[in-house]
Amino acid sequence: MQTSTQPIFTLYVVWHPDYAYGGKIAELLRERFGGGRHRDSAGDGGLSVIFRSAVPPGEQIPLPVGWDEAETTAVVVLAESTLTGDSAWSDYVRELARNSQRKGLPANLFPVAMESAALGLGFEEQALRWDRWEGSDAEREYRLVSNLTHEFSRMLRHRLALLRWPEAVEASREDYLQKIRVFISHSKHDDDGETAARSIRDWLHDYGPLSSFFDVADIPPGTSFHDVLLHRIETSVVLALHTDSYSSREWCRREIIEAKRRAAPLIVVDCLREGDRRSIPYMGNAPIVRMNPGERNRLGAVIECLLEEVFRTYLWRCRVEQFREKHPGVLFSARPPELIALAALPDSGDVDFAAIVHPEPRLGADEALLFETVAPKVRVWTLTEWLEGLQ
Repeated sequence: MQTSTQPIFTLYVVWHPDYAYGGKIAELLRERFGGGRHRDSAGDGGLSVIFRSAVPPGEQIPLPVGWDEAETTAVVVLAESTLTGDSAWSDYVRELARNSQRKGLPANLFPVAMESAALGLGFEEQALRWDRWEGSDAEREYRLVSNLTHEFSRMLRHRLALLRWPEAVEASREDYLQKIRVFISHSKHDDDGETAARSIRDWLHDYGPLSSFFDVADIPPGTSFHDVLLHRIETSVVLALHTDSYSSREWCRREIIEAKRRAAPLIVVDCLREGDRRSIPYMGNAPIVRMNPGERNRLGAVIECLLEEVFRTYLWRCRVEQFREKHPGVLFSARPPELIALAALPDSGDVDFAAIVHPEPRLGADEALLFETVAPKVRVWTLTEWLEGLQ
């Protein structure tokens, strides 16, 4: 089978060579987005993070950015007084901005105003204002990574929309402008569920780049509660707050099941205080992060885990979209499959060809045996194995 060899996403980081802190930020971004960190979703090579700081001999500016080398290209410019005070570098960054605008949404420039002097480049409205963020450098580094992860996920969501509906350019542009929504699944039958949910909602509204769906108050009057709820689950990333009463609530169980059936990005936040008499089995096979329900000091870790899962899921969806239409009997699962995935298999009209394809690595022998026992006519492959079988 002929498949696209173009990378899904490439990140460039630009900073002036005399700005030492820029190198530290660049290494942080390479650690979070580059190397093998996203190899399972993006492919063997993972994602490329390319630096533009070094200047070739005899030149005044770095090499240009390869705007057409990946399906989506993000350029982060760490702008401060050293850069703005160098006319050649200022012109280089302005040219990057013009090229980004010509390319449209598949290629975005993200200026980061490390100092207020950076606004002299003309990016005041669109810059991430590091210079205004409160807290230590470590706290601001965390906020930068969170904001960029959200924006990169938006780019991938937009790319996915164009792959599915190439004629709906304007509709996809409107979709791009929408923040990624967090569906906060929680029990109102213990104080911890309500308290933790409100803490996360307030943090998202005050500091985070995400929006939230909290409860019935977010459902417009006159609409079907059930229909709106299912739509929100399908179009959101689901954050399940596992408190002591969570598993006993029917709607909490339903939300988890529907999240799994609709392949929504999902993380579980462990907020247990005493314990759970009967945990929901469908909360497994998802990232889990611990948060004491009575404290707020873990909110940053929760959001970081959430954003990581969203970015990883959109990478995977963009990677496999080219196969979906030609292989309607295949379920492309962004996470290692579990038995509930059988309820989400597409109706291909022939169960002999049903398959679940997932990122590397392969399932363990114990899980593979369970699938063979329960669903002997369903094949479970990694994407690499599946593509090799099509040759």
